[in-house]
Amino acid sequence: MQDLQEEFEVSQRRACEVVDQPRSTQRYEASPRDDEAALTQRMLELVKQRPRFGYRRIGRLLRAEGWQASDTRVSRLWRREGLKVPQKKRKRRRLGSSENGCYLHKAEQKDHVWAWDFVFDRTTSGSPLKWLSIVDEYTRECLALKVDRSITSEDAIDTLAELFAMRGVPQHIRSDNGPEFIALALR
Repeated sequence: MQDLQEEFEVSQRRACEVVDQPRSTQRYEASPRDDEAALTQRMLELVKQRPRFGYRRIGRLLRAEGWQASDTRVSRLWRREGLKVPQKKRKRRRLGSSENGCYLHKAEQKDHVWAWDFVFDRTTSGSPLKWLSIVDEYTRECLALKVDRSITSEDAIDTLAELFAMRGVPQHIRSDNGPEFIALALR
């Protein structure tokens, strides 16, 4: 507003009238509260103690300690300090058993331990491809590599059945227990 007054050499009353703004807004001066710094300091201490608490719960703790801290005030200080509650890490449900681990079943001979996994890719046209690869862990020989647009659990079982018929049944089959192996037919 000061710039308008100086540039056009008009009074404050006229400048406020032109921009349709009440004159009282030009006279308002925010009065800083005396306890703002102390409140911010205490809020930061509480955040360090309880990092999963948001501004509302921290505000409740501050009010329980006797501070005059509304949720809006705590929220304003929270944003000013750049605080955020860290994202909660989701626990993924474990599939399969720990018997599947590398340390329990180390391959000692040919056809002792097989590993199977799905690999995903896209063609140049953008359509998806799914690869089922089955590898002998001792010889690192690729026993089967089935490529298709979609591979169902029945397809995977059929591929394994063909391998069992040709090479015999291994003592252990290892998978990464990814989402592809959730089907009951594969467990």
